[in-house]
Amino acid sequence: MKLGKFEIYPVTDGCFHLDGGTVFGIVPRVLWEKIYPPDEKNRIQLSLHCPLIITKKYNILIDTGIGAKHEEKFCQIYGVSKKNNLFESLSRFNYQPKNIDIVINTHLHFDHAGGNTIFNENGEIVPAFPKATYFIQEGELEVALHPNERTKGGYITEDFLPVSNTKSLCLIKEETIEIEKGITLIRISGHTRYHQCVKIESEGQIAFFLADLIPTTAHIPYPYITGYDLTPLETLENKKKILKQAFEENWLLIFQHDPKIKMGYLKKLNERFEIDEVKIY
Repeated sequence: MKLGKFEIYPVTDGCFHLDGGTVFGIVPRVLWEKIYPPDEKNRIQLSLHCPLIITKKYNILIDTGIGAKHEEKFCQIYGVSKKNNLFESLSRFNYQPKNIDIVINTHLHFDHAGGNTIFNENGEIVPAFPKATYFIQEGELEVALHPNERTKGGYITEDFLPVSNTKSLCLIKEETIEIEKGITLIRISGHTRYHQCVKIESEGQIAFFLADLIPTTAHIPYPYITGYDLTPLETLENKKKILKQAFEENWLLIFQHDPKIKMGYLKKLNERFEIDEVKIY
């Protein structure tokens, strides 16, 4: 789709499954299972959307999904489906890994950074996008390299260590930074301390990639916060602020993990926010 002078392509790395109770935190199953019926292992399906933004100067990929380095046991635990993986999805729109100029990692959890790296012909793990600069929050990389007992399950060092050892890494220290005209990284803590969202703006139109601040449209209601969020009260306050601004300024919201709705605009119904879907193929 067009957003001003930019183009947005719905690139995906397939889908995976997580425990429904953890995905919806304190919300009882009797409520969330109406929206996302779980499988026999209590898991729900989540998509791995990785939007491709085309500007006049750069081809920008936001997050890289789970990737293809994992063993069968991992894929079974997380119900990883690769019917449409990242490279195939890029190819569908006539792009190859060598065409990507910038990779933005919202954070370094394995379902957002797994496609950062691949095995080469010698079995070595190398950056998947050979010409790209990877933009990562410096604090996020530090946390990922030195996780604690609470956080280590979300990080896999092979996803980002090969990138951190190259000249293709740009570490972000600022809370807000415009890395290209109209492409702004905004640190929004809650899910992780250094989690960042992406604001896309061209010719007065604004899109906002929510990442794990609001992973699906079902997480728009304020209490719907995942159990993975390290500081859920920060998530709550930041969610209120972003939704208010998005509604007042008519932002196009892009959802990373929703299996049905990729993007849409907010509307209010009985004082509650709902999403008015924008279909994109």
